[in-house]
Amino acid sequence: MKNVNLTHHFLVAMPTMADSVFSKTLTYICEHNEQGALGIVINRPTDLTLFNLFRQLGIPQTDSLAESIPVLFGGPVQLDCGFVLHHPVGKWQSTLVVNKEVGLTTSLDILKAIANAEGPEQVLIAMGYAGWAAGQIEHELTQNAWLTVPASANVIFDMPSEERLPAAMQLLGITNCANLSNEIGHA
Repeated sequence: MKNVNLTHHFLVAMPTMADSVFSKTLTYICEHNEQGALGIVINRPTDLTLFNLFRQLGIPQTDSLAESIPVLFGGPVQLDCGFVLHHPVGKWQSTLVVNKEVGLTTSLDILKAIANAEGPEQVLIAMGYAGWAAGQIEHELTQNAWLTVPASANVIFDMPSEERLPAAMQLLGITNCANLSNEIGHA
């Protein structure tokens, strides 16, 4: 499992996930290499709205849609930092290019552009991220903590947060999480 690259994949938490931070989560892996992995949980809305985030940051806004857009819990690392998953990638001050379709930006310029209706076509905004040390995610996979599936931008950007986990499961051909077993099989 050393050569696995889960960049632009979903991690689906198995039903037996004991860690309450990741229980019932769908995480989008933005980067995975020999140093570790970085992902954003994409199905955990918080009580914070984009409107209130802009207000806290002192960003004036012209887009009234921000009042109803929830900010997500992206993971337990750097909870005081905002992470914007977006399409198209564009040219922002601090962007990790995941692939030709998706970028992850942490700079304030993208939030200001979003507030002025000049941002990327599709965005998902989260506070914090999920991180794994070198080899950690591979070890967790051998422990049957996660299922993996190639990611779909449609699931990330076009669905409400509560529909993302079931949609990712359907990408695997699984229609009912209750059918999953914690037992690891061998042929």
